[in-house]
Amino acid sequence: FDPAARDELTLAWERLPPWPDAAPGLARLAKRFTVATLSNGNRSQQAALIQFADLSFQRSLSAEDFRHYKPDREVYLGAASALGLKPDEVMMVAAHKGDLRAAQAAGLRAAFVERPLEKGPGGAADRLPDPDADVEATDFTDLADKLGC
Repeated sequence: FDPAARDELTLAWERLPPWPDAAPGLARLAKRFTVATLSNGNRSQQAALIQFADLSFQRSLSAEDFRHYKPDREVYLGAASALGLKPDEVMMVAAHKGDLRAAQAAGLRAAFVERPLEKGPGGAADRLPDPDADVEATDFTDLADKLGC
């Protein structure tokens, strides 16, 4: 790739459109819970992505804050601590079952939100059911319904 194409590909991670249910579902969840991000992405990349997607979070946490990457237990424990909560007071919400199992191993609760097209049509995205999750949802508005928001 030439440098311009390489830069364009790199910046694509900062211009991902949100899932249609993300903004309304997160807004409903935020009325009852602290809604925060926890990503292996760096802070500047995360800030750009959140701004582009026009999403609102009370906190934005990055694995770089904890000098470990998910699925390392220190990331999940660090996130709970940064939020001023005990691990069992935090629910990790993800479309990746491996991420949820690691969070649960650190003492967090888990909500699986299915994103069947996350890896494109015919991709191998994690799918429902997830019997190990505390809550299973088809999207963020369904999660808000199930959590009484």
